[in-house]
Amino acid sequence: MKKLFLTGMALTALLFTSCSKDDNAAPLVQLATCTDGIKNGNETGIDCGGACVPCKTANIDSDLSGLISQDLTLTKDIIWELNGKVVVGDGVTLTIEPGTIIKGTEGTGSLASALIVGRGGLIDARGTAEEPIIFTSINDNIQVGQKAGTNLDENDRGLWGGVLILGKAPGSFEGDPEESQIEGIPADDEFGRFGGTDPEDNSGFFQYVSIRHGGALIGSGNEINGLSMGGVGSGTLIDNIEVVGNVDDGYEFFGGTVNPTNLVAFAGGDDGLDVDMAYSGTITNALVIQGNISDHALEIDGPEGTLLGAFTIDGLTIIGDPSAPQGEIADFRDAAKGTIKNVFIKGFGATQDLEFDDAGTAENYIDGSLSFSAWEIVLPEGVSSVEDLFNDTTDSTTLKADSANFATAVQAGSQTVGADLSVFDWTFAKARGAF
Repeated sequence: MKKLFLTGMALTALLFTSCSKDDNAAPLVQLATCTDGIKNGNETGIDCGGACVPCKTANIDSDLSGLISQDLTLTKDIIWELNGKVVVGDGVTLTIEPGTIIKGTEGTGSLASALIVGRGGLIDARGTAEEPIIFTSINDNIQVGQKAGTNLDENDRGLWGGVLILGKAPGSFEGDPEESQIEGIPADDEFGRFGGTDPEDNSGFFQYVSIRHGGALIGSGNEINGLSMGGVGSGTLIDNIEVVGNVDDGYEFFGGTVNPTNLVAFAGGDDGLDVDMAYSGTITNALVIQGNISDHALEIDGPEGTLLGAFTIDGLTIIGDPSAPQGEIADFRDAAKGTIKNVFIKGFGATQDLEFDDAGTAENYIDGSLSFSAWEIVLPEGVSSVEDLFNDTTDSTTLKADSANFATAVQAGSQTVGADLSVFDWTFAKARGAF
């Protein structure tokens, strides 16, 4: 077994812990099962070794924990494990080869595992459609060279943390400071700071990456998103990403100016795409596929301080799940500003709608700083017009009536807008038949 020792940090959450991957001494009655997706008995890997079939030679784990203080490359010939929070430090580049598999260990609170690209750090993770980079749980029996294991699916959530990229681009924070603390990281962890004054800040490359089974709880009602982007600048390239089965949001944009393309959010436990703190980039070609416990496909929040910003979403397909008790199309709050265009929606129930939740959002819609165009919707059973799917809870706009000007009812398969789904053929979601 190979272990990589990284520089420790003077923070409790980053203290290095060495965990042996060898079997603990077990009672003789604890037998290897070989089929349950768990390493037990005299197995030397998950359902392999000992009394089971031999483990693949390449099934060697390298452990990561704490601060990465010098350039490091993760290679695809072994499986890497995140033990707790692993932080790419200022001035350091973490390179991840195409086809690399990284597994997060279990844990909640300060022990939750996550990869955090801190401000000033760089990630160079350029997977390909043939060899995507995969972040998943230590409980996933996926092996080197594979694109998926056999024991977990999109309904396995919260088994580790997630990925956070933090930059120096501006955001709108309460009280107007230049920086803030990212959601999902305890407030006393300094490596969770993000924000600044450089809209073109560059955090590196993050391409063809699948993030699965995350969202570990760090506090009451506070989970880690699949991919959190805090103050990420437009110099960062993020494209061809999927988040599968995350407890919290698939993606959340906390301020910043990054312009991601080709995003998939599949079977999350909360929102698919969440925009906050005056995020002012453009999201192009996105697919949100809801599961049976999903919340909003879109949650759009406005600024928290005086700095204003407006986002754009261009080319979006949303596939709802009528069985989701809290499932909704979208929720707009806190004086949200932005443009959402070229949208195709299907699969929702009759009571699942789009809402304006506050007067500030309604005012922005009235003055045109929140706008919609070119929406096509497959009407739910029992719904006769698109107007029935739009709801201004403040009763201060003509959103419902206006929806006939930008939204059209269509039959499934006849849509002319929405995401180009062909670019997502490489994803776990596609392999699961989700679209």
